[in-house]
Amino acid sequence: MKKLSVCILFGGVSPEHEVSLRSAESVLNNIDKSKYNVFPVGITKDGDWILYTGKDYSLLPSGEWRTFPGNRRAAISPVRGQGLLSFEGDCVVRERIDVVFPVLHGENGEDGTVQGLLRLAGIPFVGPQVAASAVAMDKTLTKLVADQAGIDQADWMLVRRGELESHMERKLAALEERFAYPMFVKPAGTGSSVGVSKAADREALRQALLEASAYDEKILVEEFIHGREIEVAVMGNESPVASVCGEIDSGAEFYDYDAKYITDTSVAYVPARIPEEVQETVRETAVKVYRAIGCRGLSRVDFFVTYEDNRVVFNEINTIPGFTSISMYPKLFAASGIPYPELIDALLELALEEEA
Repeated sequence: MKKLSVCILFGGVSPEHEVSLRSAESVLNNIDKSKYNVFPVGITKDGDWILYTGKDYSLLPSGEWRTFPGNRRAAISPVRGQGLLSFEGDCVVRERIDVVFPVLHGENGEDGTVQGLLRLAGIPFVGPQVAASAVAMDKTLTKLVADQAGIDQADWMLVRRGELESHMERKLAALEERFAYPMFVKPAGTGSSVGVSKAADREALRQALLEASAYDEKILVEEFIHGREIEVAVMGNESPVASVCGEIDSGAEFYDYDAKYITDTSVAYVPARIPEEVQETVRETAVKVYRAIGCRGLSRVDFFVTYEDNRVVFNEINTIPGFTSISMYPKLFAASGIPYPELIDALLELALEEEA
């Protein structure tokens, strides 16, 4: 049987570039090379596309992959049938690509941009399509969809960068009238908790708004929910399924970027330490959110479950969740009976099914 040609896209012009490198390392180490011809293509922080020709994927997180001898500049052509182009001097090498796995987190990878390119190229890809990717990436749009779908979530308010420049004091007063401290402040369009802060007083709120505005023109401010942080992996097209529930004990003020990827303070519990009936509610709600946004392929859906009364509160959805060796998405499906290599197989099959 002919091997499928799979392009693994990683890196990207994004604050989450380094996380993507770690995810790609794990995907490349776990994909079954006996089934697939694998083409790892990295996008540098400057936007260069490079076909990585090495086999040592441990070079990805450090960035050493960029200067590997034999690398070629590359591009996916938007012209249908052209596939992956790489360049050797004056020669152009064309490779057929059957499916792309974009392991690109955040801006310029998870927000519908790369998905639009792949749609133009006519190449199937892992993960949601353009519109669902864009809506899920913008937390304020996600909130509007969840509201319309009747999904319980934290109260929230949209703040725009321009309002901070001209009416900071007025905006601070409006937020204090709406919410009690502490408040959570997030850029609308980042993942991996980039630019997210927990503000305990007015000065901290001011600084949190300014920090978030460095990443996005739209800023989300949310009420604080006192609860366990619960994550669920969802996979599927027409009939999505949810994994067992996982729980994150961040060991910090909240599950920020450092707790996720740098320090070793966080602890994951799989399954989550919540009653079985509450787990089932979380899983059902995860699929409801997934369907409401129009996701296909995969997503991770995050919740709070309150300590007081086990209220299930939707937090956010991630359409290209982390695939590092410690990431929850592959861990949750491994705990559900689907080990990492089989998970990759299933996701590639779903991508091809989408185009059938």
